Amino acid sequence: MSALLRALAFLAVCAALTGAAPHWRWPSLPRGVAPPPVPANNPMSAAKVALGRRLFYEADLSINGTMSCGTCHAQKHGFADDNRTRPGALDDAGRRNVPGLANVGWLPALTFADPGLTTLEAQVTVPLFGEHPVEMGMKGKDAELVRRLARDACYVRMFRKAFPEMRGEITTAAVAKALGAFQRTLIAFDTPWDRARRGKAPLPEAAARGEHLFQTQDCANCHAGPNFTDGGYHRLLPVHDDRGLGETTGSAEDDGRFRTPGLRNVALTAPYLHDGRAATLEDAVAAHNPSITAAHMHDIAAFLNALTDQGFVTDPQFALPESACGKRL
Repeated sequence: MSALLRALAFLAVCAALTGAAPHWRWPSLPRGVAPPPVPANNPMSAAKVALGRRLFYEADLSINGTMSCGTCHAQKHGFADDNRTRPGALDDAGRRNVPGLANVGWLPALTFADPGLTTLEAQVTVPLFGEHPVEMGMKGKDAELVRRLARDACYVRMFRKAFPEMRGEITTAAVAKALGAFQRTLIAFDTPWDRARRGKAPLPEAAARGEHLFQTQDCANCHAGPNFTDGGYHRLLPVHDDRGLGETTGSAEDDGRFRTPGLRNVALTAPYLHDGRAATLEDAVAAHNPSITAAHMHDIAAFLNALTDQGFVTDPQFALPESACGKRL
């Protein structure tokens, strides 16, 4: 046996002994779109994604068992929420509108007003342990969170399979890694607009006119790129009780600036703006351009509706799992 074959055989044995996950394969992506960045300390695997999916819908991640990630990020709403803001598990008032999660793995920053949160793993700590506002209410409850998951034999098996290098130890860091891995699979690139760009079917006339208006009337200056966001922070509305970026930086120059949201599945993610004050697409467009004509409004709304990926919001691989470890949940 050659040295190369012996090395390959040795690696295969190691993988079998450690339960190492098979190589992850991303689904087909549009030409020119690379897979989302993945942290070196959290490589993708099918086992990790399966665990993250189950944890995404796990209400035991909240202090009183009433709220999961999926409570606020509902698949039918493009993994957003249809309330202006969502109260926390202990009924603390929400501060900001819940953003959708389509293609969230590509976003350079992950909240409306904190450019320092650049990985999904770090962002998980905000709803779990944050206090401004309290969402899932688990600050200081790391041991309780681990205890809850460890009492479920299936979770023990799933963590062991997802994190063989940790011998399946259940930690809040592992929870964050699994949730991050699952969210990177929330990929939406099959809208009428995408299909038109691939030459499969033209956009309806109104939507085509709306795209032209979108590109020529400054919308695309901020809503740019494949996910329709420049990742920047801009001021649209007068500053009231939410300083936005200024709260993070401490600079008055940043008061009232919020990150540009992406627009994929935007027709499903109402209400809009950082505080949810715009109830409809038309309200959101008017907030950007109060003098827009009715005809232009109609066409831009038609274009925004063409950014809906129906497969994304009905795909069962993103939904609440029906079973785990061979048993119904």
